[in-house]
Order: sequence, then structure tokens, then C-alpha cells
Amino acid sequence: MDGSPALALSKSDRDHADDFYSDAFIRGILKDVRTVAMIGASTNQNRPSYFAMKYMQQKGYRIIPVNPGAVGKEILGEPVVASLADLPCPVDMIQIFRRSEAVSGIVDEALALSPQPSVIWLQLAVVSPEAAETAEAAGLRVVMNRCPKIEYARLSGELGWNGFNTGVITAKKRTM
Repeated sequence: MDGSPALALSKSDRDHADDFYSDAFIRGILKDVRTVAMIGASTNQNRPSYFAMKYMQQKGYRIIPVNPGAVGKEILGEPVVASLADLPCPVDMIQIFRRSEAVSGIVDEALALSPQPSVIWLQLAVVSPEAAETAEAAGLRVVMNRCPKIEYARLSGELGWNGFNTGVITAKKRTM
């Protein structure tokens, strides 16, 4: 495939957009991205954002935590910033651990960055068709209702090590 979503979606179909991302599209993003701003990163080791950040760091990604309530602290060795405007460097992807209602404002902030990120990634259960449309109109790739940690593990075969059915039958260890 060419790295685009498997199907063009109508606005009404975006509620179920997570069903339509091709493996090639997700794999392309995970290969292209190196630096991620994680909106809603938590200092609490029991929160999903914390272990998602830790996993992605272990895979070679730089994750910059964005959380106005934790400014002045570090999460997994990275200083926390208050907003996207405070990022210390350009990022390739904005990963959003916030409610769907907050996404449009975050996308507007992302589009104000120079240079702009190339990807907006909304975590599991986070969907915003309007924000996705805005980001895509600006040339960004968008993923909704998925977790890059899970997708990385699935596409690299690591989920299979834990007994999960990844839908791929092979005797060879896959690499990203």
C-alpha cells in the first residue's frame, strides 16, 4: 500500500475510523516518527500514559511529556512542559491522552507550531472527527482510538510472545 488509510472515510464513518487503518499506514508512522509530544503524560507510574511512555522510550523514541500540572518535574528522565508552545524542539507526532472534547484545541495548538508535526495520534477511546478533518486538511496524518505502544508491539510480533492473536501466522521474528 501507499501508506494512506485503507479507505477514504465519510464524515459519518469516522466514528469507526479505528477499523480502517491499514498495517502499512500504522507501520509507516511508527517508522517515520522519532520525537513525540505526549499530551496528558502522567507522573503516576500506574497510569497508561506512564507505561506507554516508558515502552516507547525503550523502543528508541524520544517522548516529551506535556502536562501543565507537572511542570518542573521529570517523567522518565524528560522534563515536563506545560504546553505545545513550550516544547524544547520540533516533534514528529502529538500523542493525545485527553478526552475527545479537548482534541480540537490541541490540534489548533499543533497547527500553530513551526515546524508542524506530521502526525496526530489519539489514544484508545479518544475520537474527534472534526479535529481529524482539520489536521488532515493541513496535511497531517491522523490516527484515532489506537495506542502506538500496542500497535508497535502488534506489528513487531511482541504481542504474540504474550499469547495474543495478532492475526499473523509466521515462524519468523518480525522487526519494525
